[in-house]
Amino acid sequence: MPTAPLRRIVTGHDAQGEAVIQSDAPPPRIHQVGGEGGAWFYEVWNTRATPAPIDAASGEPAEGGVVLAPPANGTRIRVVDFPPETAQTASLTAEQARAHFAEIGAADASRHTGAATRHAFMHRTQSIDYGIILDGEIVLIMDKGETTVRAGDIVVQRGTNHGWANRSDRVCRVAFVLIDGLFSPELA
Repeated sequence: MPTAPLRRIVTGHDAQGEAVIQSDAPPPRIHQVGGEGGAWFYEVWNTRATPAPIDAASGEPAEGGVVLAPPANGTRIRVVDFPPETAQTASLTAEQARAHFAEIGAADASRHTGAATRHAFMHRTQSIDYGIILDGEIVLIMDKGETTVRAGDIVVQRGTNHGWANRSDRVCRVAFVLIDGLFSPELA
């Protein structure tokens, strides 16, 4: 298991309409992607509509496994623990990278095209993603350029091709809020 455990507190309403804590426990879906040494995904919550329905006591909409993108017209919040990269990451083939993304329902998001690819896990989703660095540091890699982001930094990812590289010697924890988006015709 990765670094520190994650706690999810969900609020709701009782039969009288009073605010209550519905649950207080780790997220029910925790999955390591990419096998031993891969990143840990903590699926915190998702919504399936905008505006999101707010009712008395329903739970999170059912979802099996881990899915990279947010639901159509919805949102997703997850926390990812990125372990330090190994030499194995740099040697992944395009097929291996695609299989990695297929584990999270997003084989088509992979943008690994061979030796010219800036990082094996370059990918693109049709979403607006807020990445909040909670602990550690990680390098955000773009088609052109890269930057190191650290605890307290926030990345606003606007449907761009990108990759994450943990070049440090410790786990980096990032909270992601993903919002379904729509590419303009010139970017589709």
